[in-house]
Amino acid sequence: MTLFKVGFLTITVLDIIDILLVTWLFIKLYNYFRGTRAGQMLVGLIIILLSSFIFRAIGMSGMTWIVNQVQTVWVVAFVILFQPELRRLLIYVGTTRFFQRLFRVGSSTTIDSVVDATTKLQEKGWGAIIVLQRDTGLKNIKEAGTHVKAEISSPLLVSIFNPGSPLHDGAVIIQNNIIESAQCILPLTESEMIDPEMGTRHRAALGISEETDVIAIVVSEEKKQIAVAVNGVFQLNLDELSLKGFLNENLFLSSGE
Repeated sequence: MTLFKVGFLTITVLDIIDILLVTWLFIKLYNYFRGTRAGQMLVGLIIILLSSFIFRAIGMSGMTWIVNQVQTVWVVAFVILFQPELRRLLIYVGTTRFFQRLFRVGSSTTIDSVVDATTKLQEKGWGAIIVLQRDTGLKNIKEAGTHVKAEISSPLLVSIFNPGSPLHDGAVIIQNNIIESAQCILPLTESEMIDPEMGTRHRAALGISEETDVIAIVVSEEKKQIAVAVNGVFQLNLDELSLKGFLNENLFLSSGE
């Protein structure tokens, strides 16, 4: 259905939707790459694309040909020079809530690895905080920690919390099936209702669950017990089966946004 005309251009409802989607896509890409060299190149690419459209619209065939050649080289250079950024972007897209719900990517691997590692840490008496990210972003906390960016596995989680490991202090943050960061410092709860016998790990797990929708798993070094904090509430004294059941039920569910 035609909405209106601008000169020789006929604007339809589909054109408006197309323009809005393209605009939204470029805004999301720019926000993701903002402050990096990739962001600067993305701005340059957008300028070239707009120039190509304008030159084609007014019939400047020579300039259109030149811009098209530069555009091809620019896109190839962008892909070659910024492979790490593009790789992180693809991981980010794959770990968004929509695609988790659609494909359930890595859910079984994540749960099995976390449960196995947690029970082994319990047996060894090694303290740990494992934070499973859901909808709420934890960018600032992850960036303040030590970047890991490794595929999740039980042996890797156990080795991180080995008391002899330089990464054992603080929390590990997992998004989908990727261990994002270790040595992360979490906000401590200010609740006066918490059991006085609970230590810093439990206070940190409860604190992050009060401020975000994460699932925070705590392994007590002293009592060798497993607890889970979610929505500011503890599930205490979990065993392997109850922990696995809890994660299967709650890990990929929104906390109520």
